Amino acid sequence: MQRIKSFENDAILYVVATPIGNLKELSLRGQEVLSSVDFVASEDTRTTASLLKQFGISKPSISCHEHNEQEASQKIISLLKEGKSIALTSDAGYPGISDPGAILIRHCIENDIPVSIINGANAFIPALVGSGLDTTHFYFHGFLNSKRSTRRRELEENKSRKETMIFYESPHRIEETLLDMYEVLGNRQASIAREITKLHEEYIRGSLEELSSIDPSSLRGEMVVVVEGNKDIKMLTEDDIKSLLEEELKQGKTLKDAIKEVSKAYSLKKNIVYDIATSLKR
Repeated sequence: MQRIKSFENDAILYVVATPIGNLKELSLRGQEVLSSVDFVASEDTRTTASLLKQFGISKPSISCHEHNEQEASQKIISLLKEGKSIALTSDAGYPGISDPGAILIRHCIENDIPVSIINGANAFIPALVGSGLDTTHFYFHGFLNSKRSTRRRELEENKSRKETMIFYESPHRIEETLLDMYEVLGNRQASIAREITKLHEEYIRGSLEELSSIDPSSLRGEMVVVVEGNKDIKMLTEDDIKSLLEEELKQGKTLKDAIKEVSKAYSLKKNIVYDIATSLKR
């Protein structure tokens, strides 16, 4: 067991969350820490230098990205053991969350070096809260694999999760990812949050079928896709689906609308519900 009080030693690794778009989201405490440390370790030193310049801060920098994190960690650990204080930043959001940082943090913990987290901007929490989906329990996955077969396998592995699921995705893969989600997970309710905190911030809510048909050229910037959890849809038998369709029809809806409502409410593919609907006697 290990117990470390963060502020009993001057040599601390501060993990500072940086803005994901709007620079005003760098907290006063974040500014204070970045102004006071001896070094700033960052994913991209140019991006961080530009951010610090906005707040009149200038500090010696250390590059710490995914390709050199092991090597950079050793240098940073040595400086911390000499009594230096260091702030770790990523290009946007929290270091260690779909960004470099976890390795350095782990090495600090292994060397009994205090690690203090400076709260700030984050993409997946606003996306979850703004989705309108269940926030009681959720699962953060981050980026799916870029290889389609591996990506679909990841989705299959998470298909039975009851928690709301959260994924990151880039604009050049969003079209195929949404289609894979629809085909693997079924027609669940979902939300796309893009350009969070920026001028063109947008939330797009609907079924996965609807989202997968969006013109991909209109989806720009980094995105967070939030998908509702499994509702035990496999427990619905063909007779169950027939009964649900009949209830919709009794309310005066057309067969087309009944199919749409049942597939949407129970996260079923429309073609499956349609095939069952054709067997109804009318």
